[in-house]
Parts: sequence; C-alpha cells; structure tokens
Amino acid sequence: MSKTKSFSISRRLVSLAYQQVRSNKGAGGIDGISLETFHKAYKDHLYKLWNRMSSGSYMPPPIKLKEIPKKGGGLRPLGIPTISDRIAQSIVRGLLEPGLEQVFHEDSYGYRRGKSAIQALSRARERCWNQNWVVDVDIKGYYDNIPHDLLMKAVRLHCKSGWILLYLERWLKAPLQRSDGTIEERTKGVPQGSVIGPVLANLYLHYSMDKWLEKIYRHCPFERYADDAIIHCGSMREATELKAALSERLEACGLELHPEKTHVVYCKDSNRRQRGSSKMSFDFLGYTFKPRLAQNSQRGVWFTNWLPAVSTRSMRSMNEKMGKWEVLKRTTNTLQEVAAEINPVVTGWINYYSKFYKTKLVSYMHIVNVKLASWARRKYKHLRASEMKAIRWLHGVSMRQPRLFAHWALLGSKPTI
Repeated sequence: MSKTKSFSISRRLVSLAYQQVRSNKGAGGIDGISLETFHKAYKDHLYKLWNRMSSGSYMPPPIKLKEIPKKGGGLRPLGIPTISDRIAQSIVRGLLEPGLEQVFHEDSYGYRRGKSAIQALSRARERCWNQNWVVDVDIKGYYDNIPHDLLMKAVRLHCKSGWILLYLERWLKAPLQRSDGTIEERTKGVPQGSVIGPVLANLYLHYSMDKWLEKIYRHCPFERYADDAIIHCGSMREATELKAALSERLEACGLELHPEKTHVVYCKDSNRRQRGSSKMSFDFLGYTFKPRLAQNSQRGVWFTNWLPAVSTRSMRSMNEKMGKWEVLKRTTNTLQEVAAEINPVVTGWINYYSKFYKTKLVSYMHIVNVKLASWARRKYKHLRASEMKAIRWLHGVSMRQPRLFAHWALLGSKPTI
C-alpha cells in the first residue's frame, strides 16, 4: 500500500465489499453501469475506487431517485447509488455495523443480522396478550427528515475514524437525480435504498426513541422494525400520555408523529371488557392485529383472541403483483413454465404470511387458482366454455403433480375457487 495515501484502507476490504454487492444484485445508478458491465472491468473499477477513497478525493455521485408504489397508496422514494458507490458504502457499513450492533436495543429488529420481522411479530403478539393497550407509531417521512447534524452527533459517539466520518457526511449531502435529470440538493434525510442508510436510520431512532423509551417508559416494552414501531401500555391513560410525550420527544429530534396514522389501540379479547377506544386493530409488518376467533386445543371451546393475520393491504399488494405476471398473459407457455416462474414468489408469500393465523392466507391463496384457471381457459379451447371445467382440469393436474405449484400444499391440493 502506498505511503502517500491519506487514509489506510485495505484493498481486501474493497474486494470483499464488491463480492457482497455483487451477491445482493440490484440495478445500476445514474452512470448507467450495470453489475454485468461493471464486472467486465471490475479490477480497474475497484482500483480506482480504492485509490480515490484512500486519498480522500472520493466524491459520491448523485443518487438516482426512483419512486415505487407503497402498499398503503402513494409513492416511496428509493435512492439508487451507482455500483462503485454501493461498494464504498458497503466498506464503511462493514466497519461501522459490528460496533453499533453491541449498542442497539434488543427489540430493534430491522436490517440487523440475527433479527427478523417474524421475531418482531411474535414478540408483539406475546406482549399484546400481556398488556391491553398499544401505541401504533407512525413517523411522518422518517427517512426524508433525519437531521444531518444530530445524526452525525450520534455517529461520532461510536466512530472516531476520520475517513469514515468524512465519507458519511459526503453521502448524507449527495444530491438526488430525478427521472427527468433534474438535481435536487439534500440538507436532511437518509436515502432509502442506500447501503449505509439502514444503519444510520437505526442509530438515529436508537437515540431519539429507543433509549428515551427505555429511560422514561421502562415498563412499556416495544418492538421496532426500522421506523415501524409498536409500544405496549397497561392502560388507556398511560398510552395516551405516552403518545403525547413521544410526539414532543420526536419533535425535539426534528421528527414528527403522523397525526392521522398514529393511534392508541385497545387489544380486545374474550377476557377484556373495557370500553373507551374505537380503535381495535393495527397493522404491523404486513399483518393486521385484531380480535379473531380461536379454538382452545384442549377443551375445543371457541373464544376471541387478539391475533395477527395477513393484512388487507398485503393481500391487495399480492393481487397487484399477480396482475402483472407476464407468464399468465402468454398462452404459449406450458404449465410447468408457469409454475417455475411464479413459485419463488408464492413460496416467499407463504413463508412469511403463514406464520400466524394461517387460515387467512389459505383462504386468500385460492386466488392463485383463479388466475391459473383463467390462463388455462385462454390456452385450451376445450376449457373455454366453463370456469368449473377449468377448475376440474386444474384439480386433476394437482392430483397427478401435487407439488407442481407451491400453494397447493398449503391448500391441501384442492384447486377450488
């Protein structure tokens, strides 16, 4: 390594970061260079990146802004760095993250190794059984409004490396480039889609909310996944007071509770009779928590329990994705080719949304058979006259090849509408 370099950055770290970026895939940024194109001359690209970062001359290019639909409506701004910039951010994240992992709260689940959304949901379900009230937290435009000065103050508590601090500040100030080519300067916020963004966003909420809750409302446990959080309280009064206090706390940190999406919720079940709250459900990580019928396995008695199940928003999102499946719009495909294309997606849905109250997802998954039957009627002339005929044909296929489609095992190999 050259002795004239301003910063001591290992070339091995650059190489390892590239392998990580390559395995994660993803689109290119504003320079139009894809991963495939980058790989053709990756040694040259990596050397240039290492050289610039080591000399302190690396300046992050603008971030490509892409807006994607949100489940609840509206658009979510997604920032897409260039491949080189993604590698640079991966280097810093790899050095910064292990130390911060020792600091983060155990009930912070988002974008952390060994933590998952399913764990957060499981803990939320358990705590809703123990405490009657919940504050369903929604922070308005969280990623877009994180104050840079306060964020860097938090970073400096845990990082003393001059070159890491230098590049973190440069990434925070890197402008956005919109689809029409216009450049938008940034004075606050962390772009969603950046490699370093989730770590910084977690760190800021760790100090602005997690540590504050632990100190001021120690007896009110919470689950947080990125900026999506649920706080458990023992009474309506406590929940109402906590919501107001949290609003003041976040305002002091440059953030704002969404006035229409933050609610106090009563976790009603067969044993809870208290009145005074019109809100008796909340959505968390794609699931809706609300009173649902459940059966006591020992006595066979039905009762009302507070349980999570796949949310209406999630089902709507799945339906929209199914509507865009090109493979079901072409009748030149075989049924095996259709299965090969949609099974990975459906398997992902089943693995996530069947963890709690599976019957709700089972009921919904019949829609996949509706889509397959419609495709079959367009493909085969002898099925066009009758929807039931197409369903019977599909049922016959499932009896011969019960593992052809991922959801058939969930439905018990009964393709019905």
